[in-house]
Amino acid sequence: DRFGLAQLHQLRGRVGRSHHQAYAYLLCPPASALTGDAQKRLDAIAAAGDLGAGYQLATHDLEIRGAGELLGDEQSGQIQSVGFSLYSQLLQQAVEALRRGDLPDVDAPLAPSTDVNLHSPALIPEDYLPDTNARLILYKRIAACDSDEALRELQVEMIDRFGLLPEPVKQLFATASLRLAAQRCGVQALDLGERGGHMDFSEDTRVDPLQLVTLVQEQPQHYRLAGPTRLRIEGTLAEVGERERLARELLERLAGTACDEAA
Repeated sequence: DRFGLAQLHQLRGRVGRSHHQAYAYLLCPPASALTGDAQKRLDAIAAAGDLGAGYQLATHDLEIRGAGELLGDEQSGQIQSVGFSLYSQLLQQAVEALRRGDLPDVDAPLAPSTDVNLHSPALIPEDYLPDTNARLILYKRIAACDSDEALRELQVEMIDRFGLLPEPVKQLFATASLRLAAQRCGVQALDLGERGGHMDFSEDTRVDPLQLVTLVQEQPQHYRLAGPTRLRIEGTLAEVGERERLARELLERLAGTACDEAA
């Protein structure tokens, strides 16, 4: 109970390596003899025992100790009610809006949702990682990755901790990568099955509409416009690898037009 969160986390990190499981027993006085902050630290270290625990503990530590006058008790405002992580996301959204010269929209969602569905299992199987909490934390970490490099680093970490990735996990990472590419293009939804599918664009997409018209004219047997914001994709795509490859090629082409327009 006299250790800091970082010290406890470092001690725990020395117990076991890779696939070798080990145990350590840390003792503390009864709860009645602990200070309020000590109890919070112990609760935090007990709750954060899976992948991603380091970031969670740093967040808890910041909330327990405060971070100077800006985020400390005297000027924290509503931060203790919403939590430091959510507060940071709201602050980042407002700053980005001001940099663009816009007024922050308090009703806007924290992040635009992009749905990618290749109609193939994309999950972390129970027989690969039995612990439910660990799986939920990994799902959250995968969803929070903002680049392909971050996704690759997380894959390496999972292989080191749990072994080679099964196909459903590989598909989960592939879907996450496609989602990042779709977000960069302003694609709101991408759905591809065995008989084709569709791609829906957001209202503020940066993709040049003339490029979409050109695409349809070049390959009318595969693409056609279905309304102002939907591109129909037609063809036989029996294997999920074919769907992934087609989606990536299409997004790369659209990303090029979006970049050209932005330039």
